[in-house]
Amino acid sequence: MFEVYITKAAKYLPNEAVSNEEMEAYLGLINDTASKARRIILRNNKITSRYYAVDKEGKSTHSNAELTKNAILPLFDENFTPQDLEVLSCGTSTPDIFLPSHAAMVHGLLKNKSVELNSSTGVCCAGMNSLKFGFLSIKSGNSKNAICTGSEKVSTWLNAQKYNHEADNLKSLEEQPIIAFKKDFLRWMLSDGAGAFLLENKPRGPISLKIEWMEAFSYAYELETCMYAGGDKLENGEIKGWSDYSPEQWLNESVFSIKQDVKLLDEFILSKGAQSMKDAMDKNNIKSEDITYFIPHVSSNFFVEGLKKGLNEKGIGMSDDKWFMNLSRVGNVGSASIYLALEELMGSGNLKKRDKILLSVPESGRFSFAYAYLTVC
Repeated sequence: MFEVYITKAAKYLPNEAVSNEEMEAYLGLINDTASKARRIILRNNKITSRYYAVDKEGKSTHSNAELTKNAILPLFDENFTPQDLEVLSCGTSTPDIFLPSHAAMVHGLLKNKSVELNSSTGVCCAGMNSLKFGFLSIKSGNSKNAICTGSEKVSTWLNAQKYNHEADNLKSLEEQPIIAFKKDFLRWMLSDGAGAFLLENKPRGPISLKIEWMEAFSYAYELETCMYAGGDKLENGEIKGWSDYSPEQWLNESVFSIKQDVKLLDEFILSKGAQSMKDAMDKNNIKSEDITYFIPHVSSNFFVEGLKKGLNEKGIGMSDDKWFMNLSRVGNVGSASIYLALEELMGSGNLKKRDKILLSVPESGRFSFAYAYLTVC
């Protein structure tokens, strides 16, 4: 078995930062009406700026694959060129197309040489699953290096045009033309961007992070779906997929929109997160005092105090000085968020040799959680 190191990190955030007051200029007004939920949601999530890969007309400036390629390019230099790459592993919740895979589309833009590809799907854990594929490939000796990515291009999914037909349909049924909160909620939570890590079997450069271990947990065996797209939830909790709806229903019911069962989210995301983190730490025999920096992907600042309480109750709480987050500045970028936070910490100049970093990523899709433990060397 070989050691695995993150030797370089990079990111790509498209265009200019978008303030809270500018959001509807980019995403548009559903039924020409300002959202009543927007200000409440923003007050709770405390995100003050984010990035969109669209202009104010709602037209794309970048595809997801282009965002990912742009995050990857800074990883190359005279010591590691595109011709040296062996594995490309890409995770996303929002691929540009169903097929080919997201990784194949990114590889097509890199135009370097034949490499092994992996595409990880899901929600926020897609980025960590992408990282784990590269980690295991190098650790096993299958490869000497890998580039792993997390990226999202969600802005076009959230554009008002995607919901207007449903609003018109509600009017024709003589109902209030207000899109359900489970859809409107996420319009003010999610944004675009990409992050990338270079993994190698030897440390390199001024800072390398040794991946000590990675762990993942799923509670889908006991919990209903919470966050979903391309279908709708039935009264019995099951998901009916898009291919079982008529094309007319796709529009009338916004079947392809991203939705979240907020009641389920509140009930389980923190409790299962605290339990899975304790299980990961117990399995690998680490304690809170061993950790120098704790980087949690948190979708909204609303959950921070609850997470702290849950960790304290499990005996794994950490002092505030250990926490590192950049949610308020870059937004919730799903599978890319953990990449963006670690890239910022690596570039901060604050890391010292032998510092320990714990990455924590929850996914509300059907409640999955992923962790990684790193040592600065």
